[in-house]
Amino acid sequence: MIQPLWAPWRLQYILSKKGDGCIFCEKSKEDKDRENFILYRGSQGFVIMNLYPYNNGHLMVVPYRHLFSLTELADEELLDLMRMIQHSIACLKEVYMPEGFNIGVNIGKVAGAGIEEHLHFHIIPRWVGDTHFMALLSEVRVISEHIMSTYDRLSPVFKKGKTHA
Repeated sequence: MIQPLWAPWRLQYILSKKGDGCIFCEKSKEDKDRENFILYRGSQGFVIMNLYPYNNGHLMVVPYRHLFSLTELADEELLDLMRMIQHSIACLKEVYMPEGFNIGVNIGKVAGAGIEEHLHFHIIPRWVGDTHFMALLSEVRVISEHIMSTYDRLSPVFKKGKTHA
């Protein structure tokens, strides 16, 4: 017998009005970092939590400039974004002590980009055994901590200042 798995927090997104603009551009211009789950702002981009994470602490590093391709980034953008990825890894290590990371970028819908019009990097902390039968059998991921709790744990570490991996 199939058992339901409830995820009531997703209803807010499902029922919400979707805008025509770019979510990354819109969120980066607002002064509501906690509400928007923005953990860090650099000179060329920002670190934001993924609302539909693969794992606890799934972050995205996003350039402010609205562009599609990695090849469009200027040198100063590349350096700042890589520094934010490095800083994010250090913060995640301090808070969650992951055993590894997946770091990547999906360019184009065919490559798996959910928001294909605005380039962004994914940082996914990993632990031994974090892929389990739920994802295989029912296309469901079990996230052990509420997203706001994750934000509240990571935010002070990001605000302490730059750390090095």
